[in-house]
Amino acid sequence: VQLQACGGGLVQAGDSLRLACAASGRALSGYGVAWFRQAPGQEREFVAHIRRNGGHTYYADSVKGRFTISRDNAKNTFDLQMNSLKPEDTAVYYCKAEQFGMEYWGKGTLVTVSS
Repeated sequence: VQLQACGGGLVQAGDSLRLACAASGRALSGYGVAWFRQAPGQEREFVAHIRRNGGHTYYADSVKGRFTISRDNAKNTFDLQMNSLKPEDTAVYYCKAEQFGMEYWGKGTLVTVSS
């Protein structure tokens, strides 16, 4: 499966942004999907995950209550709605799909939050 993330940009603190990840090559319905991010000079970190059927979601404590992950298996996409953005949310955001221990990453999309 190939993934393409989009939706990044420059916003101000308190603004909202929605990232999208489109999959091609395989049906996304068979994959758990997630968002990660990597800030400058830091390790890549987990942001949010949603199971194949969309029934369970998991979030990093730093984004819980502000970010929402969702998926549309019919459209082969999944999104990350980011509200109340903070400067510390500035990072390159990556989407990931996983199945049977295999991981597939999309190229990142940059989110910059100014104070």
